[in-house]
Amino acid sequence: MTELDRQALLSEMTAWRHDLHAHPEFGFEEKRTAAFVAQQLRGFGLQVAEGIGGTGVVGTLTRGSGNRAIALRADMDALRIAEQGTAPYRSQAPGTMHACGHDGHTSMLLGAAKLLASEGGFDGTVRFIFQPAEEWGKGALAMLDDGLLERFPFEEIFGLHNMPGLPIGHFETRSGPVMSAEDNFEIVLKGLGGHAARPHAGQETLVAACALVVNLQTIVSRRLSPADIAVVSVTELITDGTRNALPGMARILGDCRSFRPEVSAAIETEMRRIAKGTAQAYNVGTDITYTREFVPLINDAALVDEALAAARTVLADDAVGVAADDAVRVAAEPMTASEDFARFLDHVPGCFVFMGNGDTAPLHNPAYDFNDQGLLHGARYHAAVVRRRLAVGG
Repeated sequence: MTELDRQALLSEMTAWRHDLHAHPEFGFEEKRTAAFVAQQLRGFGLQVAEGIGGTGVVGTLTRGSGNRAIALRADMDALRIAEQGTAPYRSQAPGTMHACGHDGHTSMLLGAAKLLASEGGFDGTVRFIFQPAEEWGKGALAMLDDGLLERFPFEEIFGLHNMPGLPIGHFETRSGPVMSAEDNFEIVLKGLGGHAARPHAGQETLVAACALVVNLQTIVSRRLSPADIAVVSVTELITDGTRNALPGMARILGDCRSFRPEVSAAIETEMRRIAKGTAQAYNVGTDITYTREFVPLINDAALVDEALAAARTVLADDAVGVAADDAVRVAAEPMTASEDFARFLDHVPGCFVFMGNGDTAPLHNPAYDFNDQGLLHGARYHAAVVRRRLAVGG
């Protein structure tokens, strides 16, 4: 690409991103977003299928005579968060915003589609997957259940996510475990509420709930091997009490993170044992619900090498003043956040990388905004992966 071409593509992607940011849509509600994506892809000359898994879109681009196919994936959904930003393109949907940068992810994949459609440089087929409902872990499964792999087969898949705090122009990932599973739990304690002045006359649940919150912290610290990474977090404690009335019901909600099914199973077993024991000690009843929402994201080692090589050869020169080995690196540790890109990796090998978003507010923060200076890096990375994995004459 010439510098003029780069700037033209960056300008176009920035306009797309601002439009998407101003019109965020929650998971499985991305009708406007999906229509926008489909219109752009058709304009680039791709074959387009809509309504995959609800609101998902798949674009297909073939060049040459190669019989291999790979996939690139971006997520499209926004979050139920009220934006605090003041940009002219801030959210026009009250209580909903792109607080995780999916507007940027979508725009970068559109940019890669335009770049590859106009310049080629590969031999085979690329599937551009625009996925709904990543934030609550249902979109990838919905597309797979709708026959994604049968209708649009591919042999491997690549994805990326922006990362605040990582400098613009930097990429990192690792082989093996990259992101954790996420399990959700709800524990309901049931007793008999009553007057705050007469706790002995009922079976109030608040003291039991407070004890249980503390007791759950022993699962990781005392029941799991120190060699296993795990997190148990209580995020909500809700009762039916009021200032002068003791509650007869308490709900404890939260989530757990781990990287191995055996650890997830152990956490559930210990949680049920501790909850039932604590409830018995305080003479209240208990109901426990434990669900598994996200599976661990496990990168294929060979494809990690390929992805990092593509980033080094094509994108490192964009990280001004930074050597390639510093701008593109192997992450030292996995992270305990979750991503439903992992569902695709249950079926085909793939690689998920993190791309620098610079010094911005954290993800899922009402002041967050995707950094437009990263758009060109992401689009060119996608294109570089395609040209490496579907090399002409390869």
